[in-house]
Amino acid sequence: MLNRAILIVLDSVGVGNAPDAAAYGDEGANTVGHIAQRTTLNLPHMNRLGFAHIPGTNLTRDPAAAGAYGCMTEASSGKDTTTGHWEIAGLKLEKPFPTYPHGFPAEVMDAFSAAIGRGWLGNKPASGTAILDELGEEHMRTGKVIVYTSGDSVFQIAAHEDIVPVEELYDMCRKARAILQGPHAVGRVIARPFTGTGAGHFTRTPRRHDFSLEPTGVTMLDQLKAAGLDTLAVGKIEDIFCMRGITQSVHSAGNPACLQSLMDDLAGDFTGLCFVNLVDFDMTYGHRRDVAGYAQALRDFDAFLPNILGAMGDHDLLLITADHGCDPTWTGTDHTRERVPLLCWHRGMRQAIDLGVRNTYADMAATICEGFGLPDRFGATSFYQELEMK
Repeated sequence: MLNRAILIVLDSVGVGNAPDAAAYGDEGANTVGHIAQRTTLNLPHMNRLGFAHIPGTNLTRDPAAAGAYGCMTEASSGKDTTTGHWEIAGLKLEKPFPTYPHGFPAEVMDAFSAAIGRGWLGNKPASGTAILDELGEEHMRTGKVIVYTSGDSVFQIAAHEDIVPVEELYDMCRKARAILQGPHAVGRVIARPFTGTGAGHFTRTPRRHDFSLEPTGVTMLDQLKAAGLDTLAVGKIEDIFCMRGITQSVHSAGNPACLQSLMDDLAGDFTGLCFVNLVDFDMTYGHRRDVAGYAQALRDFDAFLPNILGAMGDHDLLLITADHGCDPTWTGTDHTRERVPLLCWHRGMRQAIDLGVRNTYADMAATICEGFGLPDRFGATSFYQELEMK
């Protein structure tokens, strides 16, 4: 039985080949595969665990690989952070979160304006940096907050920290979250504080905060916590699950800080799950279509990986996956509907094990629960026995 499971979500690191990608306008998208075609993508430590064996990566296989590999197909509709993480945790959505390609309706915006006592600017899909250049100066003159969305189910509120203090911005998000229920229940309301002196000089700060819907059903976090196990969250995991089922959280910002928080957790004494999100792949490089930056972020994670492996004990299991794609070679700035990688390792690994193409991300939750001796399978199929842990 497991002592510790370390689940790392490489946010947006898709591997293409989603069977329904055309329905999302994403046929042919492949985050890792296209980066590998356009750059020199050497990932020796990930490949030693079998990463290059995963279909779609376009990487050269390591013949000495010892790890379990495969990919997972999202069963839920959508290609957003909340949907992906909830399904990884065992909660599949029957109905996608609403999106607003033409902005939010008057009933939402009027209620929001009345609740916060201010006007608003924008209310349209936009790049988070471009809309600051477009409306940031007007926001500073008028005090009206900037509201925008994307191809994802998000209601984003941007405000300059000198005009709207961050805690006030968070309060606005809570009020928006209370309004955005029922038919307008978007996956996330996101606070986007920024600083700077004018167009071309605005910078979003690390004090972003997500206000997600509470999970609409039971997740593996709920089950692990109920069984008396530790559930440690690193990065924005606490936001995605509204702290439900989480016993401890460190809201580190950015990949380096999250990886250091993971190492701190591994150096401590816990029994259960450490659930980590590495957001920079998506937020800093994918949405900004920065191929070179995305490739370097992958190399940086690969270089750090031996530290994680070295901190693991004999009864620990590492699981690496993603929540969706965000192909930096693709058109627009939104996520891409892709399969996600599945990579597993423990100290007893002696060969490469093909876990195949899984029909749902929820297989991850089923596997983790089986590893801790819990009966929950979330309508999915565990691959725990295939990992040959002793």
